Amino acid sequence: MEKLPFHVIFGAFLCAFLLVSWPVMCQEVEDQKEFDYDAEGDRGPTHWGDLKREWHGCKTGLMQSPIDLLHKRVRIVSHFTNLKIDYKPSNATLKNRGHDIMLKWSGGAGSINVNGTRYFLRQCHWHSPSEHTINGRRFALEAHLVHQSQTGKVAVIGLLYNIGRPDHFLSKLEEYLEDISNSREYDELNVIDPSLLKMQSSLYYRYIGSLTVPPCSQNVLWTIVREIRTVAPEQVKLLRVAVHDDSDTNARPLQPLNDRKIQLRIKN
Repeated sequence: MEKLPFHVIFGAFLCAFLLVSWPVMCQEVEDQKEFDYDAEGDRGPTHWGDLKREWHGCKTGLMQSPIDLLHKRVRIVSHFTNLKIDYKPSNATLKNRGHDIMLKWSGGAGSINVNGTRYFLRQCHWHSPSEHTINGRRFALEAHLVHQSQTGKVAVIGLLYNIGRPDHFLSKLEEYLEDISNSREYDELNVIDPSLLKMQSSLYYRYIGSLTVPPCSQNVLWTIVREIRTVAPEQVKLLRVAVHDDSDTNARPLQPLNDRKIQLRIKN
């Protein structure tokens, strides 16, 4: 048998390694240059699946997010204790991704444990208005806390906000958001404590969905907290202004449920 050149063997090994080790979360688009949220434009949400071959799931996937959490579709599961949260302060970077503002922890920010699987907190970002709705009701803001297991599985906790009193966590980031808005694409922060985002409610929705931006990868474990938080209108505006994308929204439209199960769980 003819011996393959080293560079061919190495290239095959590298591709195999990346396929196994590259997490779903890292495939999320980091810089908005090839898509937007213009409902009437050629790069808007209805066209995401046509813009790139690897984004085809945005059009054909049957487990896409976000969805409407309609009460008549929800099955209540009581006394369920499968979610444990253990967040820790860690260094973070605030980044303007062009379609949203992302706060990315450098490591050691803690984790959640779902059904015995540990998912490590990687980053959070914000959508306005909210992407998920409850009984058709849309909210002013939605935060996504993105977690990843050692095997690349992704779990996202969604927090919903109404207009009201300022959000304490965002208040701590305001000067950095203003800094990004004025001159920078990213800002290295000191230690940021994610426990300020820790869910306090004992009620949360659970379903299987997808990333809400290209490539819309599926099999994402979603947890949407039923408790609605508050955020000042100035804070929502600052998140949008800092992005510089000339859009009033960065929320993907609702996607079909396609007979998926939605559970409302009680966390003891």
